Amino acid sequence: MGSYYGSSSTRNLWKNQLGGVVFGCNITTINECLYKKLFGLPSSHFMYVKKIEPGLPLFLFNYTDRTLLGLFEAASSGQMNIDPCAWTCDGSQKTTYPAQVQIRVKMRCKALTENQFKPIIVNNYHTQNHFWFELDHDQTNQLLCLFTSQAFTCPHTTLTPHNTARHTTAFFPSMDVTGHLKSGKSFPININQVKTYNATTEKDVICMKLKELALKRNLMNNKIGEKNEAGRSNLSKNHPMVVQFIEKVEELMAFKATQKDKTRYLEEKTAILEQNLAKTQAEIKKLKGMLLQAETQDEIKKRKGMCDLPKQEGCEVPQENDDAKANEINLADDKILLVGGYDGRSWLSSLDCYSPSQNLTVSLNPMNTGRCYAAISKLDGDLFVFGGGTCGQWFDTAESYDPVVDRWTTCPPLNKKNGSLAGATMNDKIFAVGGGDGVDCYSTVEMLDFDVGAWLPTRSMLEKRFALAAAELNGALYAIGGYDGKNYLRTAERFDPREHSWKRIESMNTPRGCPSMVVLNEKLYVLGGYDGKAMVSTVEIYDPRRGSWVFGEPMNQPRGFSAAAVVKDSIYIIGGLRSGDDINDTVECYKEGQGWEMTNANDACRRCFLSAIAL
Repeated sequence: MGSYYGSSSTRNLWKNQLGGVVFGCNITTINECLYKKLFGLPSSHFMYVKKIEPGLPLFLFNYTDRTLLGLFEAASSGQMNIDPCAWTCDGSQKTTYPAQVQIRVKMRCKALTENQFKPIIVNNYHTQNHFWFELDHDQTNQLLCLFTSQAFTCPHTTLTPHNTARHTTAFFPSMDVTGHLKSGKSFPININQVKTYNATTEKDVICMKLKELALKRNLMNNKIGEKNEAGRSNLSKNHPMVVQFIEKVEELMAFKATQKDKTRYLEEKTAILEQNLAKTQAEIKKLKGMLLQAETQDEIKKRKGMCDLPKQEGCEVPQENDDAKANEINLADDKILLVGGYDGRSWLSSLDCYSPSQNLTVSLNPMNTGRCYAAISKLDGDLFVFGGGTCGQWFDTAESYDPVVDRWTTCPPLNKKNGSLAGATMNDKIFAVGGGDGVDCYSTVEMLDFDVGAWLPTRSMLEKRFALAAAELNGALYAIGGYDGKNYLRTAERFDPREHSWKRIESMNTPRGCPSMVVLNEKLYVLGGYDGKAMVSTVEIYDPRRGSWVFGEPMNQPRGFSAAAVVKDSIYIIGGLRSGDDINDTVECYKEGQGWEMTNANDACRRCFLSAIAL
C-alpha cells in the first residue's frame, strides 16, 4: 500500500471529531484498491480505522506521485482483515495492511497534487513529507469543496484494473452528477449540519449549480459573440435560449437567497439551544449541590432525633457537636478534598473535606485502598484518583468519587504500575503524566478514554520525570521539574493539543523534585520541592504571556511532597515534609498582594505524600 508513519501514525481524534480518513497506495497497489473497492493500512492505524462508519468520506493518497484521489466514502465499518491476503504477490500470504474498509466511489474528480491539498491539512504534517491520515470535519469539508470544484472540468475517464498509465489524472465511476443537477432535487438542511456541510448538502449543490450555469453562460456568450458574414449576431437578447438562461439565473439567485435566510435562521436557533443547554447544565449542578446539602441536613436531624431516645446499655448515641461540625463545613464555600497520604503512623485511605476558613475537617467515604504518591484530577464534578502506592509497592489501579452520593467506583487501570506521577484534566479528558515504578522513571503520558473504557498512550514528554508537577492552563498541559533517574530537573515543557507535540519552555531557576503546582490568575505557581540537597520554601511563577519564570514570595516553611489547591483566589498548601522524616502539620495561605500567612493547625493536615483538590 505504501509507506506509513510508525509510532507517529495517529492524531487520536475522538469518533465525533473524525470527519474523514486518508488511505495510502502506490503505483503497484492502486489498481487492486480500486478494483476490489478496498482500502487498507497497517495494523498500527486500526486505532482510528475502527471508528470509520458507512458514509464517512475517504481519500486515497498515492505515494508514487504524491497525489490525492477522490471522492470515496466508506461502504462498511472499519475492520481487521476483510481480505486477509490483499496486496500480496500471489494471494497466499497474510496482508501487511489488515486495517481495512470497503469503499464506494462517490464522485469522479481530478486527482489533487500535494501543492493543492497540503495547505488544507498542513497541521497534519509532522515531518516535511509525512502527515497524519485522520482528518477533522473542517479539513474534510475543505477537501470535498476542492475536489467538487474540479468535477466538471475534466474528461470522464474510467480507470480499469489494467489501465495504470494515467492513474494520476483518472476519474472513477459514480453517479451522474450533471443529471442530478438537472433534476432540480435538493436536500433538507439538518440543524446538526449547519456548521459542517459535506458534498451532498444544499450549500455544495448550489455551488455546483453555479459552476454548471457559469459554463453554460460562457458557451452562450461565445455563440452570441459570433458574427455571421453580414456582421449580425447569431443570437439576440430575445432569443428563447437567452431568455431561458436569464430566467434560470434569476431562479437560482432567489433560491440562494432563500437558503441563506434558512441557514441564518438555523444558526440562530443553534446558538439559542447551546445557551439553553449551558444554563440547564449550570442548573443541574446547582440542584446537585442543594440535594447534597438537604441530605446532610436530613442526616443531622436523624442523629439529633436519636439523642432524644432513652439511652440503652451498649448503645452509643452520636454527639451533637459532630453533627454541627458536619453542617458547618457543608455550608462553607472553601472546601478542599484531602486524599490519602502518610501521617507518620500509617498509609491512609481516607478522604477528608477540609475548610480552611472554618479550620474544620469532616471524614468522607474512604478509598478502596490506602494510597500515597497518587495523582488526582476532576471531571464533571467527580474526583479521579490513579496510581500511587504504599510500602514500596506501586499501583496501576484507579477509582473515582462522586461527592453527590459519597461513593467510590472502580475505573479502568493504568497500562502499568505508576507512582509519583501527575494528573490533569484538559479538554474533558484525564491525563496521567510521567512517574515511575521505583526502578524506571517514565516520560510516558496516558489518556483515559471513556468510550473505549481504557487508558490510551498518547504523545510522550521530551524528558523522563518522576515526582513531577503538572497542570492545565488555557487549553495546554504543562509538566515541570521531577527526577530523571540521575538528576533533579529545572526544565519545563508544554503540550498543545492543536500541535500534538511537547515543546520546551524556559527552565525554572531552581531544580525541583516533588513540588506542588497550581494555577492562579492565569499563571503557574510552583511551590517548594527538593532541589537535590534539601527541601526548599521558594516559589516560582510562570506567565505564559511573558514566557518566563520569576521568583515569588517564599513560603514560611520548606515543603516537599505537600499538596496545594486554589479556592476563593487564594492558594492553600497543606502538610508535606520539612526535611527527612519531619512531617509538617501546618497550612499556609497565599493571596496576591498579601503574601503568605500561617493558618490554624489541624490534625488532619499533618500528612505527606497526599493529594488535594478544590471541591
